[in-house]
Amino acid sequence: MNIGDLLDRGTVSPRVSASSKRQALTVIAEIAARSFGLKTADVLDGLVEREAAGSTGVGHGVAVPHARLAGLKRLRGVFIRLEQPVEFKAVDDRPVDLIFALFAPPEAGGEHLRALARVSRLLRQSDLREQLRQAHSVDALYALLVQEARPSAA
Repeated sequence: MNIGDLLDRGTVSPRVSASSKRQALTVIAEIAARSFGLKTADVLDGLVEREAAGSTGVGHGVAVPHARLAGLKRLRGVFIRLEQPVEFKAVDDRPVDLIFALFAPPEAGGEHLRALARVSRLLRQSDLREQLRQAHSVDALYALLVQEARPSAA
C-alpha cells in the first residue's frame, strides 16, 4: 500500500480555513466530490455518519476521517492542513490541523482497514508531522506524504 496510490496533487490542500470540525469535513467533502465525481452531500453524510460513531482524531493534531462511498472504484484520499487547529474530540483532547481523509468503495473490506493502518502509521511520525506543518505548497505536502509512504519508511 503506497500513499501515492491514494492521493493526487489535486486532493492536497495546504491552507484550509475552517472554524469547526464540521467546516473542515465540508471542505474535505467538496474536494472529494470534485475530484472523484461524487456529490458533496453524499461524501459529507458518509464522513459525519462515521464521526457520529466516534471521533477519528487520533492525537498529535491529526485526524483520519473515513467513509465508504458508493460510486468509488478504488481507495482514494484527501489531505488538508488547516490554518488554525479545530476541536475534533481527539483521543488526546488536542485540536486538529492535519487531516487525511480516506474513502473506500463499499465492498473494500480488508483493503480499507490496511489503508487506514498505513495512513495512521505514517502520521504517527513526529518529524513528518512537523515537516507537513512547515510545508508551504501542494507539491511540498504531496512529496512529503508520498516519499514517506515508501516501504523503507514504514
